[in-house]
Amino acid sequence: MTVGDSTLLPVDEPAERRFVRPWYRRVLSGLTAYLPLVLMALLALATWWLVKNTPLYQGEKPVLAPRHIPDYTMRQFTVQRFAIEGSLRVQIEGDELRHYPDTDTLEMDNARVRSIGPDGHVTLATAKHALSNGDGSEVQLTGQAHVVREAYASGHSVEEAVDFKGEFLHAFLRTEQIRSHLPVTITRGGTQLQGTSMSYDNLSRVAQFNGRVKASFLPASAPLISTGRASPKATAKPAGKPMPEPAGAAQR
Repeated sequence: MTVGDSTLLPVDEPAERRFVRPWYRRVLSGLTAYLPLVLMALLALATWWLVKNTPLYQGEKPVLAPRHIPDYTMRQFTVQRFAIEGSLRVQIEGDELRHYPDTDTLEMDNARVRSIGPDGHVTLATAKHALSNGDGSEVQLTGQAHVVREAYASGHSVEEAVDFKGEFLHAFLRTEQIRSHLPVTITRGGTQLQGTSMSYDNLSRVAQFNGRVKASFLPASAPLISTGRASPKATAKPAGKPMPEPAGAAQR
């Protein structure tokens, strides 16, 4: 600038005064500078939380035995078991069924069992309560237990039906055996036997009684009437010795 000259020339200003960045860019720039430090702090915090909440290894836990609690129940049920070739072997019906996994048993109310042997012989069983193993080959009947071995043809003759009644009957369907430690009444045709306990083998046609035994024999044509008395009376043989059933009824 010269003296006396009315023209004024602008004076150069510093660069930082000519260009001032907006505030949000300054904040963003500061965050960018501290971003690695923030990420490292977050990573350290996450690692500490993970270590704090990781469960410690406590070794192998013992396997708990299953409790005697039914794992499933059924009402108005029908259970069927078939042989390898596909033929029906056992059919069990009832009002309610409960399966216990610890013993693999079936507990049933008002059970009705129909068993068909390999030779086609049919055995029927009913009771207020029943306890069966998993494959239905062994059934314990309690409360008005009733087992009937239906009549069937054997060669040129007909085998009469055998009827068992008692408060407890243990039926082995595969081996065709029935046992009981309580009083049982056996009826076959015109013959009726009553004993305080019983073991019956259908294959050998032998019934073994323990304790006092009472028997009645009626003509085949006469109806069997329960009078509360046995005529004639039969006394029991010593316990432990098999007592053969009367001829034509229990042993052949």
